Amino acid sequence: MNDGERAAGSRAPAGGGAVLDGPPVVEARQITKRFGSTVALNGARITVRPGETHALIGRNGAGKSTLVSILTGLQASDEGTVAFDGQPAPRLSDREAWRQHVACVYQKSTIIPTLTVAENLFLNRYGRGSSRLISWQALRHRAQDLLSTWSVDVDPQTVAGDLSVEQRQFVEIARALSFGARFIILDEPTAQLDAAAIDRLFGRIRDLQQQGVTFLFISHHLQEVYEICDTVTVFRDARHIVTAPVADLPRTELVAAMTGEAAAADREARASTLDTGAATALSARGLTSEGTYGDVTFEVGAGEIVGLAGAAGSGRTEVAETVVGLRAADAGEVEIAGNRPRPGSVPAALAAGAGFVPQDRHHQGFVPDMSIADNGTLSIPGRLGRNGFISTRRRDRLAVGMIENLAIKTPGPELPVSSLSGGNQQKVVMARALADNPRLLVLINPTAGVDVRSKEFLLGKVEETAQSGTGVLIASDELDDLRMCDRILVMFQGRVTNEIARGWHDHDLVAAMEGVDLNA
Repeated sequence: MNDGERAAGSRAPAGGGAVLDGPPVVEARQITKRFGSTVALNGARITVRPGETHALIGRNGAGKSTLVSILTGLQASDEGTVAFDGQPAPRLSDREAWRQHVACVYQKSTIIPTLTVAENLFLNRYGRGSSRLISWQALRHRAQDLLSTWSVDVDPQTVAGDLSVEQRQFVEIARALSFGARFIILDEPTAQLDAAAIDRLFGRIRDLQQQGVTFLFISHHLQEVYEICDTVTVFRDARHIVTAPVADLPRTELVAAMTGEAAAADREARASTLDTGAATALSARGLTSEGTYGDVTFEVGAGEIVGLAGAAGSGRTEVAETVVGLRAADAGEVEIAGNRPRPGSVPAALAAGAGFVPQDRHHQGFVPDMSIADNGTLSIPGRLGRNGFISTRRRDRLAVGMIENLAIKTPGPELPVSSLSGGNQQKVVMARALADNPRLLVLINPTAGVDVRSKEFLLGKVEETAQSGTGVLIASDELDDLRMCDRILVMFQGRVTNEIARGWHDHDLVAAMEGVDLNA
């Protein structure tokens, strides 16, 4: 196998599809793209065969997003060629022709929430009757036919804002297929889905493969690559590194290809840093929120890392948000480092000694157009100046320290956070959470949507924070987020149902999260 390629042979696809004969659905060769002095792609390439689910992975900044923008006709490469089904790609100006070849379902939904499903499916394609007026009844029928054809169980008259994340993704896939495209790019499709929804998504992908749809699957979760994908391509530092059948590429080799170094061994069991002589970092007693969670009681000691695990809908996220004041419980109380903050008040929780990394960094974690310096110091205005005035020199000095501490890749603190990669954006959110040396650090899905290297760094910073005596609460359903925990509280249907000590096996924790008793 030469030049980073491994032959697929005659193996059965891991994803469950049937890789078909014929020209590639898409073939990009020697793609180079520059933005000023930055080389975003350097002679990169990818070939996706009909009927397969092909993974494209790499650390943030590897060139994945730039390649997607070129494959979807949003921008042209400086060098190289793109072909669909053996024919040159259309002109950039011919959007209709591009839509017939390829569509992308992005991590951030492009569905318009105030319109109905039918209106979203045929936006700007409503059609008009003999009276030149839109026939809304005909539009709904067209939408229902389309949804039925692709087995999407959604009412076309539903307002899109009322759909779940999972339903919005299925609607976007159906919309893409309505243009005639049979090649769909899925960009981090599982980032906001729980385990059950991911299983349903993967089932739909396999079903659509059988109907002749081909997928390019972009994900930071390597276990998903091995579960659903047939072939994997790795980019690193703007270059193509390897393309191989998933079944022929061990995880250690895959991580090495992404990082350029030997894959690290599994995280060693950390020595407990719990300080039993120090004040408790968090005490939650009898927390109850009608219809969400009930009678939740637990503690987090100083220097202890406690996991709050559970599938979406278990109540784990809501309990964590209650602790930091994003929501108020109907009953119960929260005590942070000996202080009882006013319920439902984030400023009160921060003043009591909490630091917080929210679930959705895009909507809750930062202000995109504000600088790294401003975002990183939002929670500590009192340290930036007196009488309500901000010393930009003091602010930037603090920000430079945060950048160094969190290894944020940026030319300076004045850069807008929106210009950073996902991993570096999350580091800015973490920097703000740590800015006031919290006694309690609360994190919700702290590594969602970040690359492998950033994930390892962020989790290492959490361990370092615990070693300093800070109590840590991690609410997540990501097993990698939970491996460092001293103990894990498992929530199911709004109740804490299990407490699991370190040294757990994956299948035991997953079973507990799904409410399954393996001893029954």
